[in-house]
Amino acid sequence: MSDIEIAQKATMKPIIGLAEQNFGIPAEHLDPYGHYKAKLSLEYVNSLKDQQDGKLILVTAISPTPAGEGKTTTTVGLGDAMNRLGKKTIMCLREPSLGPCFGVKGGAAGGGYSQVVPMEDINLHFTGDFHAIGIAHNLLSALIDNHINHGNALGIDPRRIQWKRVVDMNDRALRKITIGQGGPLNGYLREDGYDIVVASEVMAILCLATSRADLKDRLGRIVVAYKSDKVTPVYASDLNAQGAMAAVLKDAIKPNLVQTLENNIAIIHGGPFANIAHGCNTVTATKTALKLADYAITEAGFGADLGAEKFIDIKCRMAGLKPSAVVLVATVRALKFHGGVKKDELNKENIEALDKGFVNLERHLTNITEHYGLPCVICINHFTFDSDAEIALLKEKCEALGAKCVVSKHWAEGGKGAEQLAQEVLEIVDNREPEFSYVYDEDLSLWEKIEAISTKLYGAEKVTASAAIKKKLANWDKDYGKFPVCIAKTQMSFSTSPNAKGAPSGHTVEISEVRLANGAGFIVAIAGNMMTMPGLPKIPAAERIDITDDGTITGLF
Repeated sequence: MSDIEIAQKATMKPIIGLAEQNFGIPAEHLDPYGHYKAKLSLEYVNSLKDQQDGKLILVTAISPTPAGEGKTTTTVGLGDAMNRLGKKTIMCLREPSLGPCFGVKGGAAGGGYSQVVPMEDINLHFTGDFHAIGIAHNLLSALIDNHINHGNALGIDPRRIQWKRVVDMNDRALRKITIGQGGPLNGYLREDGYDIVVASEVMAILCLATSRADLKDRLGRIVVAYKSDKVTPVYASDLNAQGAMAAVLKDAIKPNLVQTLENNIAIIHGGPFANIAHGCNTVTATKTALKLADYAITEAGFGADLGAEKFIDIKCRMAGLKPSAVVLVATVRALKFHGGVKKDELNKENIEALDKGFVNLERHLTNITEHYGLPCVICINHFTFDSDAEIALLKEKCEALGAKCVVSKHWAEGGKGAEQLAQEVLEIVDNREPEFSYVYDEDLSLWEKIEAISTKLYGAEKVTASAAIKKKLANWDKDYGKFPVCIAKTQMSFSTSPNAKGAPSGHTVEISEVRLANGAGFIVAIAGNMMTMPGLPKIPAAERIDITDDGTITGLF
């Protein structure tokens, strides 16, 4: 059966009763969205502050390929397996974006028998969080143009407005637009553009905010434009926007509870892209899971060079989180792709290509153990096409590196198929204190932080940027020098070229643009020609999605 067919045959339990049964959460603190998903009140979240924290486990992956790696699937399978072993565990996932759901990537609720449900709801609108984020973002856009139209008392330079608009869709035609056409009644004529919602600073802020007050304060700190002197910033608070924006987000800030196919609780909340934003679910969700359970398993988007780095250097740094171990997900198929095999030939045994592509896994493993300072278990997410010879080679090469390696069959068998993986992870986290390293020191300059990530993790020989970009970063060092950096780069490679497979070294990382995310508290550095508004492929996934007369969704994957 397809993923959606498996999900639709699941026996779900009402989320209110399940949350109370598994974790003692009173019904009055849950706002149900139908029978099987609910929001958890912040009042209840705050009541947990004196509870002891559980252990935090991060799931990441090798560099993504069209073959798929199964990071979310592994997170769910591992969580189900730990619960089967009697370990009180909650999974923390990101919410899917409609852009990739209708584009190339498809949904993001796991796969096979390791899924979160209701799968269709989670992938399509869910509890409306992303819509609220888009409205809050675009409210600020409207207030900026309205202020200029009514006299511009703040002296905003319309040529130096930093705040684009957003929509939760892959729509390349909106990357650059002209607004205000049709004369004075329609506002001030100027160039503008759209990003995707998951690239919005509002998304990043929601995911890093620790309370309603913190949310509102961060929203107020957003730099929306500069005055005609080119240096004086205009903040969202200058437009008195933060209150209304926070009001729009009053429900979006609450974590969402759902369940796995095996009726274990998962929290799905927030979803910034990791190749554009910081790629992690909300701090609120992760901290709540740590208070409720003995173990919290979370994921970070794309490969460990992106999501895991930002999880460590941005999320953990800001929130004081301390991960205990990392699970690095790889597949035989994906490694063969990094070894040069074409997508339509990945199901055929190819020992030579697997051996060649292994360098990608090795680089990620080295980064995790040496630069993040974290113990790592390699999870080989098993596919039915994997040959015994390929599995044997992969295990042999992992063991030669001194790495723990487990072939896990959670896609086909659910939690039962991941019990060995769970035991290996528990062996680590139960026997060590959570210690780790940041990739760079916060006292380095912003440019030095970009260089550290690029040379240590990406294998680059040097980093380049225009004189104007370097000057901007140097100026920002005075006020924002303690900020972490968020490098927006292709997820498909360690380099800035998506076609450079394996583990390229000695390349140059070109920083083409830098943005100040003052409310979120980091600097965005765009590497190469990374787009903050993706486009649809020639045959988008949307063409396969449909609904029957009885309301059944088909074609999601």
